[in-house]
Amino acid sequence: MTAPDVDTAPDAMWRARRTTAYAMFALVVLVAFESFAVTTVMPQVADLLGGRELYAFAFAGPLATGAVGMVVAGAWADRRGPAAPFATGVALFVTGLVVAGAAQSMPVLVAGRLAQGLGGGVVNVTLLVAVARAYPPVLHPRVFAWFSTAWVLPSIVGPSLAGLVAELAGWRWVFLGVAVLVLPATVPLLATVRRLGRAEADGTAPAAAAPTPAAPSDAGTDDPGDAARRVGWAVLVAVAILALNVAATLPVPWSPVVAVGAAVVAVAAARPLLPVGALRVRHGLPSVISTRGLLSGAFFGAQVYVPYLLVDRDGWGATASGLGLSTAALAWSASSVVQGRLGSRLRSRTAVRTGATLLVVGVAGAALATALDLPAGVVVAVWTASGAGMGLASSRLNVLLLGWSAPQDQGRNSAANSIADSVGAALALALTGVVFVAAGGDGPYGGPGPFVGAFALTAALAVAALLVAPRVGVPRTERQDVEPDPSSGSARASAAAT
Repeated sequence: MTAPDVDTAPDAMWRARRTTAYAMFALVVLVAFESFAVTTVMPQVADLLGGRELYAFAFAGPLATGAVGMVVAGAWADRRGPAAPFATGVALFVTGLVVAGAAQSMPVLVAGRLAQGLGGGVVNVTLLVAVARAYPPVLHPRVFAWFSTAWVLPSIVGPSLAGLVAELAGWRWVFLGVAVLVLPATVPLLATVRRLGRAEADGTAPAAAAPTPAAPSDAGTDDPGDAARRVGWAVLVAVAILALNVAATLPVPWSPVVAVGAAVVAVAAARPLLPVGALRVRHGLPSVISTRGLLSGAFFGAQVYVPYLLVDRDGWGATASGLGLSTAALAWSASSVVQGRLGSRLRSRTAVRTGATLLVVGVAGAALATALDLPAGVVVAVWTASGAGMGLASSRLNVLLLGWSAPQDQGRNSAANSIADSVGAALALALTGVVFVAAGGDGPYGGPGPFVGAFALTAALAVAALLVAPRVGVPRTERQDVEPDPSSGSARASAAAT
């Protein structure tokens, strides 16, 4: 085996694409800051605009419309390339921010949030497609490490900075300020994605991502009827997500009925949007998607109860209770950076299995620490392990997603990945909410039961993810021991894209 030419070494390839990487990093930082900032100021906004009854909808609405945006973007990017959907997604995201920032009533603010969620779903999918087409597979772990790192600083300083902005300039600038900053961050990316046209299965796209039995090429990608049906299913998923969020607020006789019914509808509607065999955890791409949904459900379903426990049981203040979330975010970033530096020396399947194991330790450990009334520091420590697990697993699941995807299916599969992520988190949040309230957790701390119930449910999801993880397989991109030939058409196309 001959050593690769110095010009094709990973570091050299990364330097050639660093402008695109910086722009992606800046955009993800802004999206992350917006997420944490809005959570901080929304109670104040709801009071000032007189719309506390729409408080939950202001968060659930963007999650629902995001599911629709993901499906639309996936089909659009596969047919025409990522440029047009990316520009449209950014325009919708910025428009939503402006509408929300200028709103004089809560319904108008919610309308802006819906547009923002729709645009965010489109941007999320097109960024994955852009990574697949602008970067060779050897750089994918590094790119996704940057994506994870981009969430760390906003998770630490976002809430405080948002509060400061709201005090000095008013809450409206939490929305409007991000809208102003997003535009310059997108200019370098627009220059890149305009060069990334539609991927073909005729050899012009990377051979390493050729179709496999586990990820068949979908002949219906260009069928307008198929695209319309997929959007219809996505709308039904969105309605089910909204119903799931409403379920936890209903009285006990109706809460579990609505939650279970909405969960069934959500899974049934998501099924046509996922790869064939995803619900049966078939080897390869289907299990990548299934593992993503299970991990997201386990982590995000449990995460909301960590600060709640520290406040309710241990009497911590709001700032101190965020410690568990901050340490988990730092661990997420650190482990993602580690897997990015290891690159091909760490098999993605190994990373996913290790990450799932750490998540089981973290969530089950939180349940055990709560049941045994162990000190708050133990809860923070085990939850930090969960963050480390997610950093390893989520980054490599993205790598596996692109590795198993045929070029003409990258958008569709990226949308399926995002749908599984959203539905998994929404299902877990709704069901843990029902369990928590049913166990008596709707008032002052009355014992560990409600928290143990929520943590136990999410621990079961983490165990399921660990059992499915070995089935994610090893795509051909990871079975190659040498870099792609720099003289190949795909290498030239990838270099030209940036």
